[in-house]
Amino acid sequence: MRWLQNTCAMIALGLAALTPIAADANAAKAAKLARIEAQGLAAAGDAKLKSMISLAKLEIGSSATDAQFSRKWVDAQPRATGGAQWKCLSEALYFEARGETVKGQFAVAEVILNRVKSSRYPNSICGVINQGTGKKYQCQFTYTCDGRAEVIAEPASYARVGKIARAIMDGRASKLTSGATHYHTTAVNPKWARVFKRTARIGVHLFYRQG
Repeated sequence: MRWLQNTCAMIALGLAALTPIAADANAAKAAKLARIEAQGLAAAGDAKLKSMISLAKLEIGSSATDAQFSRKWVDAQPRATGGAQWKCLSEALYFEARGETVKGQFAVAEVILNRVKSSRYPNSICGVINQGTGKKYQCQFTYTCDGRAEVIAEPASYARVGKIARAIMDGRASKLTSGATHYHTTAVNPKWARVFKRTARIGVHLFYRQG
C-alpha cells in the first residue's frame, strides 16, 4: 500500500536526521517522534504500522543515548566554563579518567554527583573530591593525595572533560551507573567491592552502590 510505503520512508528519514552532534539528544528525540506522530499515525488501526512506530521510538532513543556518549558529540558542544565546583569536577575527570572512553568519563562524573546527593559524603562537588586530602593515600580520589603535582599537560583532553562536567552538572546526561557511589579499575580489587552491590561495568571501571 502506498500510504504504508510513505510511512516507512518518513520513519526512515526521521531516524537518519538524528545526528550525533545534536545539541541536545533528548530534544532531538522528542522532535523526531513528534514528526512521526503529528500525522496521526500512532492512532492508525494497522497493527503493523503501530509496530513500526514503536520500533522507530526505540531506535531513536538508542541513537540519542549512543550519540551523547561519543567524542564527536562532546567535541561539538560549546566551550565549557563554570565556577569552583565545575573546575573541581573537570580536574577530577582529567586526573582520574582522561584515559577512559567518553562514556566512562560520564560515569565517573555521575559517581561524584551521586556522592554529593548522599548524606554519607560532603554536600558539594569540591568537598566530595577533596575528602581526606592531606593524608597521603588516605583520600577518596588518589590524585589529591599522592604527593605529585597536578599538572594539566593535555589541554585538549582537559577541554573535553570540562564539557562533560558541564553537561552532567546541567542535567543533560542519561544515567549510567544505577546510583553508584564507588568505582575502581579492573586492575585492583578493594575490600569494599566484596560488600557493595556492583551496578555497572564501563570500560576499565567497575561501579558499585553503597548500602
